[in-house]
This record gives sequence, C-alpha cells and structure tokens, in this order.
Amino acid sequence: MAIHEKSLIRPENITTHDNLIIDGIDVSGDWSTFIRTRVVSDYNEDLEEEIAAMPGGEYIHRCWQCGSCTNSCTVNAENPDFNPRYWIYLIRMGMEDELLRDKDIIWQCVSCNKCTSACPRDVEPEGVMKATAHWMELKGHTPPSNSTIFDDIFTEQVIKYGRIEDGEVLKDFMKKSGQPLMQDWIVQMVKQMIKGLPVMSLMKMGWATIFHPKTKNWAKARDAINEHIAEEHAAQKKALGLESVE
Repeated sequence: MAIHEKSLIRPENITTHDNLIIDGIDVSGDWSTFIRTRVVSDYNEDLEEEIAAMPGGEYIHRCWQCGSCTNSCTVNAENPDFNPRYWIYLIRMGMEDELLRDKDIIWQCVSCNKCTSACPRDVEPEGVMKATAHWMELKGHTPPSNSTIFDDIFTEQVIKYGRIEDGEVLKDFMKKSGQPLMQDWIVQMVKQMIKGLPVMSLMKMGWATIFHPKTKNWAKARDAINEHIAEEHAAQKKALGLESVE
C-alpha cells in the first residue's frame, strides 16, 4: 500500500538543490529532488480498529488502495487536498499525527456517495470519512461540526417525539451552530412557503412547532432506541479508550 505520489509528500520533507553536480553530471533543480528520511513517531497500532468502531467505518479493512474513491470524489475535484484514499492509507498504517494534519478538511465530505458507488471492494468510503470525522470529535481533536450538530438535533427530535418538525429542527440548528435565525435565504424560503402552502397546512406547522405532537404509542420504541444508542456509544468509547469520559 505504498504511497509514491509527490503531491502527498509534505513540502518540508522534500529537498532540492539549485546547483548540484554528481560525478560530473548536473542534477540541479528537479533532478536533485530527495525525500528526507522520516522516523515514524506517531504510530497508533489501534487506529484502524478505532475508526472501524465508528458507524460507517466497519469495512475499512477491505481497502486495497485502488484510488477509485478519490478519482470519483466531488470535493476532490474542487480541492485536490481532499483525498479519501490517502487518509484510509494513513489510518490503516496507524499514522495518527499525519492524519490529523488534515483534520480541518476531512469533515468536508458532502455525502454524495460517488466514492461508495465506485469502490470495487465495498469499503463504503463515504462512511469511513464520516467515521473519521466522528472519531476526531470524540477524541477532542476537532469541535463538533455543523453536520454533527444537525445530526444530533435531528436524532434527538425523532427519539423524543417519534417524528420531526422541520421548523423546529432548523431553529435549533441555527441556534446551536451559532448562526442568526434571520437570514435572507430563510426569509425567502418562508415567503415561498406562505405563498405556496394552504392556510391549513401553515396552521398545522405552527401548531406542531408550539405543542410538539408525538407519535402514538411511541414510549416503548423510544426506550428501545435509547438503549441501543447507549450500547453503541459505550462500545465506541471502549474502542477509543474513553470509557471514563462522560
């Protein structure tokens, strides 16, 4: 699974000489490019298992580094530094510090699932990217992303009421992500809704936002879901060595 592309070698690890002659041959410039010897001091032998313990990371062990995920990636087309294949390589090699150098862009996966469709080994790279972002948050390497905040709000409302109300989800998301509720696009969206929806539908939406109607006989299902989520969280914390973290 060796990585040979020059673009994936950190600039500080590349040495060139503007004026270098070896055995009478001028090898100045690009001809004299050398990769400095690197001692791996950031090895985490459990890194692959930790990512595999996160939802979506279960099949990372199947990867054979063909590059189909990166070649088909929507984000990579705009930003070549977004490289799922390389990050999966780092995870499987246990190079945690190297992986964390890209922590500010890994979460940018847009879940288009092109990579998952292209993957010949059913690694589900989109899931691995989400698992990696989740892992970074749980380990305290990054703050919760807007994606995580939205997922938590959505899940919380489904568990509590057995249904969602779009208006409440949007309101809570804007609040918890630190964004003002009064934004031009929201105002325009509300105006279009008022124009296009019948009065009764608007009244029902307003009523639901205020009184939070619940799905009938939801209590048992809610308890079962909460129990399952608690088990999943406990297993993830154990895999990451965070059992004592609340």
